[in-house]
Amino acid sequence: MSDSPLIHLGSLMRSSEDAHAEGELDHLNYEQGGKPQTLTFTEPAPYEISVNSLSGSEMYLQGSFEPTITMDCARCLREVEVPLELTLGTLMRYEPSTDAPYLEEAETGEEVLVFGDPTLDLSGYLAEITLLSSPLSVIHAPDCKGLCQVCGHDLNDGPCEHMAAVPVEEIDDDLGIPQSSGHAKQTPFAALRELNLPEE
Repeated sequence: MSDSPLIHLGSLMRSSEDAHAEGELDHLNYEQGGKPQTLTFTEPAPYEISVNSLSGSEMYLQGSFEPTITMDCARCLREVEVPLELTLGTLMRYEPSTDAPYLEEAETGEEVLVFGDPTLDLSGYLAEITLLSSPLSVIHAPDCKGLCQVCGHDLNDGPCEHMAAVPVEEIDDDLGIPQSSGHAKQTPFAALRELNLPEE
């Protein structure tokens, strides 16, 4: 198990010989907004990366990374394992004055990984690719019933006292809550139903 995904580019920079790295990761340490962060995986995440020289100080990174992350179900907040299969492909540029590697957008719109140390730590790069590739939300099962909007009970474990008298056909499919009840979705126009407006 690797502590960090390192790839050594010294030979490539001297003789244009391709560089290669592979291994497994159970977490990634990186910085975001100047603060240290840790992205933890639910199982060892294999990676395989190769870098070849293009011209001058430019190179090209390609490979694969297969992390499994944990997210909360958007309906009931249960933990959901989300496997990702990421295909890597990024232009690189060597700038000796660069302290820490970072991604910048080139004039062509492509992202370029800029680095200054020939022993390149790809933790930040892999963390950013993982986070950008993750879904915005997940549900643990297609028929997830969600949480009671009154008491927070997980309705997948059975009905709560607020739903005992609600027929099944009145359950809201999106949120798992009864319609026309205290659980029902509220809209900005709900109060208008109570107004007595004069007829024209």
